[in-house]
Amino acid sequence: MWERHILDSAQLLRFQESPDVSWVDIGSGAGLPGIVIACLTDAPVTLVEPRRLRAAFLSGVIDKLGLDARVQAVKAEKASGKYGMITARAVASVSKLLEISHHLSTRKSCWVLPKGKSALVELEEAQSAWHGVFHVERSLTNPDSHIIVAREVRAKRR
Repeated sequence: MWERHILDSAQLLRFQESPDVSWVDIGSGAGLPGIVIACLTDAPVTLVEPRRLRAAFLSGVIDKLGLDARVQAVKAEKASGKYGMITARAVASVSKLLEISHHLSTRKSCWVLPKGKSALVELEEAQSAWHGVFHVERSLTNPDSHIIVAREVRAKRR
């Protein structure tokens, strides 16, 4: 639990460029990585979770821990706001994730996407439809896992 979920989530903070940049966690589920990030940073965190029971659970955790975070109980496509840091864990392929949540980013946003062994394949697929500065970092908690980091992401014209 500690290494696979908590430390795996916490390692994403190493990509935070400014201590007050806002975060959004798409498809938060049980709160990973969003709740962990909210516990470890003073930056505001938004968790996007469409399932009502999970969204209610996340709201309760936020209240109980007194975190600077909020929940949007909607699908990513319906979420609102602009964020400096965007993350999602086990939601969709990189290409699909960019498609459903790009409206939450600005040109300066940093996407930090934990991925397993499929990272390079997913990145190659995404680059056929998306421009940006992409690179892959090795996970600190699992040598077989990677983190896709992307900046200046925008759709290619078709």
